[in-house]
Amino acid sequence: MKAMEISRTGLDVEWRRLEVIAENLANAGTARTADGTAFQPRELISGPKGEFASYLEGHPNPDRLAGVEVYGIEPTNDAPRVVHEPGNPQADAQGMVTYPGVDQAAQMTLLVKTARAYQSNIVAMTAARDMYSKAIDLGGRS
Repeated sequence: MKAMEISRTGLDVEWRRLEVIAENLANAGTARTADGTAFQPRELISGPKGEFASYLEGHPNPDRLAGVEVYGIEPTNDAPRVVHEPGNPQADAQGMVTYPGVDQAAQMTLLVKTARAYQSNIVAMTAARDMYSKAIDLGGRS
């Protein structure tokens, strides 16, 4: 069942990444959040569970394989977008409104990549389930 557990961790991480991307895209045109601060686009940082060096040692021990996990969600360093909108109530004295620096094309590309990774984990989980089922069938014949 280890293969299914590993794929499940991949599903969890990619789902969370999709949530972060959706939040960035939804707030691309938000000058101020409800608390009055500027929205800061974020990115999800993920990687293997456990110590990565242990995966590189000769023949990996299957008991060490634990999947992936979210390490954290950090703000991006993208510069904000400043637009001249003198009629906007959130404009400054010069009529400029500051929007978050969300690169929508990059976010959509990451969205597609993440959806494919999510789909790949489902395919891997289905293949593992089929192999386990076949093994049970073969074991029942003997």
